[in-house]
Amino acid sequence: MKQIVAFLLIGMFALPAHAIDPGEALADPALEARARSLSLEFRCLVCQNQSIDDSDAPLARDLRAMVRARLLAGDTDQNIRDAVTARYGEFVLFRPRFGGPTAILWLLPLFLLGAAGWFARSVFSRPTSSEVE
Repeated sequence: MKQIVAFLLIGMFALPAHAIDPGEALADPALEARARSLSLEFRCLVCQNQSIDDSDAPLARDLRAMVRARLLAGDTDQNIRDAVTARYGEFVLFRPRFGGPTAILWLLPLFLLGAAGWFARSVFSRPTSSEVE
């Protein structure tokens, strides 16, 4: 029992391990913070439910290197997002942009919420048999 509790405590307090190698980190702390922030916005195309910051896949390493190289070249965050999206498509973004094909992703939850509210209102506002008489 003590071993189980010890493993649970270790698991609860263990810090998340990031897949970034020490050699990947930029010397400038401000640029490194921007690189980490951008890396959290992009989906690993191999793992698909991890950011490239958390993934250890070779493609994720290449994307992190590309982000850092473009930051060193002086690109803005939006330029980097546009370049990665142009190369890999909208799927690489964890938060897809609002536009033609992705509009349904943004509007469907609102439509479903409205439909559920309308349905609930119509069900609960029906007159009961005692009110009809």
